[in-house]
Amino acid sequence: MAIAVPLFGLCALIAPFSVASAMTERVVVDRHTGLAIGGIDPVSYFTQAEAVKGLADFEAVSDGAIWRFARESNRAFFLANPDVYGPRFGGYDPVGIANGKAVAGSGQIWAIHDQRLYLFDGEDTRAAFVADPRRLVKEAEQRWIALSETLALD
Repeated sequence: MAIAVPLFGLCALIAPFSVASAMTERVVVDRHTGLAIGGIDPVSYFTQAEAVKGLADFEAVSDGAIWRFARESNRAFFLANPDVYGPRFGGYDPVGIANGKAVAGSGQIWAIHDQRLYLFDGEDTRAAFVADPRRLVKEAEQRWIALSETLALD
């Protein structure tokens, strides 16, 4: 069961790792591994209020991406509701989208707003989002359909 997580103070910084994100897909994935969110369990943001690395033992494929989970129950939650637990806008930074640009977000820089996960390219875009999330979500929603059509499908 997902728990409510306050918007402010939701920046999970975990051990740095290099992720070369594919910028031509509707879901941001590592172009070498196919992993979404660098292998971070998307359900963990909701249940543990932190970014937890998923395990290869608990994988699922959705939207052309490989998703990893810390436990079987998290995989089941995700598969039942990928639109709820997956990052909004496919993991692209909502501030970039609001500005008409598909900029990959990082699983290490995130926030939850209205029970949805958002990933950010940097602390500056996260701070801008936190300052006015409703406006930025609205602007990103208005641009997302047209912008996502320019991104390639697998």
